[in-house]
Amino acid sequence: MSLRSDGYEVLTAEDGKSGLELFEKEAPPIVLTDIKMPGMDGIEVLKKIKEISPETEVIVVTGHGDMDVAIQSLQLEASDFVTKPIVDEALTVALKRAKERLRLRRMLKEYTDNLEDKVKQATEEIRQRYEFEDNLIQHSIDGIIGTDKQGKIMIFNQGDEKIFGYSKDEVIGKIDIRSLYPPETAEEIMQGLHGKEQERQDMHTWRETFVLGKHGDKIPVKFSGTVLYKDGEVIGSVGFLHDLREIKQLQQELIKSERLAATGETVAGLAHGIKNVLGGLRGGVYILDNALKKEDMHSLRTGWDMVQRNIDRISGLAMDLLNYSKEREPEYEKCSPNKIAEEVCKLMDLEAKESGVEIVRDLDPTIGDVSIDPKGIHRCLLNLVSNAIDAVTSDEDENKEHLVRVTTRRESDGAFILQVSDNGCGMDEAARKQIFSSLFSTKGAKGTGLGLLVTQKIVHEHGGTIRVDSVPEKGSTFVIRLPSEPRSHKG
Repeated sequence: MSLRSDGYEVLTAEDGKSGLELFEKEAPPIVLTDIKMPGMDGIEVLKKIKEISPETEVIVVTGHGDMDVAIQSLQLEASDFVTKPIVDEALTVALKRAKERLRLRRMLKEYTDNLEDKVKQATEEIRQRYEFEDNLIQHSIDGIIGTDKQGKIMIFNQGDEKIFGYSKDEVIGKIDIRSLYPPETAEEIMQGLHGKEQERQDMHTWRETFVLGKHGDKIPVKFSGTVLYKDGEVIGSVGFLHDLREIKQLQQELIKSERLAATGETVAGLAHGIKNVLGGLRGGVYILDNALKKEDMHSLRTGWDMVQRNIDRISGLAMDLLNYSKEREPEYEKCSPNKIAEEVCKLMDLEAKESGVEIVRDLDPTIGDVSIDPKGIHRCLLNLVSNAIDAVTSDEDENKEHLVRVTTRRESDGAFILQVSDNGCGMDEAARKQIFSSLFSTKGAKGTGLGLLVTQKIVHEHGGTIRVDSVPEKGSTFVIRLPSEPRSHKG
């Protein structure tokens, strides 16, 4: 009804199969198809339509969780996608783009059909052809950059202006590609400009990279380019750029929504853990009440210890949940990883000794100060050391001298390592693959699975990595690797 009110003639079908039958009969120029349908899905419909009529524009309708499928549809030459719930403005823009693509394709077809005749026409027609070609380049949605044989920019279209933030007057004839392209891409093209055609380097394949915006920000793009030759001699180069910022933003929103969904699932799973904590609190209060009545100081201390432990447990639970659900930028400071590691070890020493576990420090004295978020990294190490003590305590081998080792070291490339290892019960391959999944814990009723999710999230926010090696009955080693410089969030 909305589309008809906008002046469109609309044909509808209830599923993919009947939709294809209707398409073959009526041949509409634009098709909207849902991704998920009974029987034939939207991707199959897209493929069939493109086999029947490659020039038909297909717009796919996706849910937020179908982003990978949406991206796949673009790779299969869908003209656009819109997400549910459908907003009229977004659909209007998608239809406008589709109509524009149809118009340009029709014009290009007419131009191609008449190209042989145009060559024979007079100078005025040649001038018109030149203006038409220039119009296509200048109004392309994608960026097109043309250079002379020295690499100086001679063509800079409207797509480039949107991507880079420069006006064409600031660029054409004034700067070369080294001011816009990433160093490796610029060097590759400059080398091609100084070579011969037989030395041509293959740059035609689309690649994901970044370009440098007017203010120095890194802009993600898909890039394809080539050096241009005439009679075997270099005459310049051309580069094609497709702006990926919108897609990258959608991917980030998808990750965020999936994290919130996982948080919701985890909250449901926390009910049992909270019941256990409340049970512990009630037990501690019961012991305190009896001890106060009997003036039994030993029982009073026992009950108070139970209350404190369970308050700490529910406090940690709340902090983990907040840390995981909230999007957060690291608050970088210059500080010593060794100092953070030592603070965590001291904090856990008493609990470790009560469990018959020794915490061993192996801290690199040359590591120095680095730029990290000290609170976030402290939380990561605290989670790992606490888990290691639990793993050792759960080990049934009474002949072992149970140890937890905390290690720091600097790598040759400037990155630094934070490592926590134990000789506890270890994990099998199936458990090891699931430990960074929501609602999975090796501690049974005592764990929620949130601790390692929070740790992984904080490490990734730093631009680092975390991995685990584990052998059943031998122990586990968690290794955090963090870059030497703070992660840039520009672009």
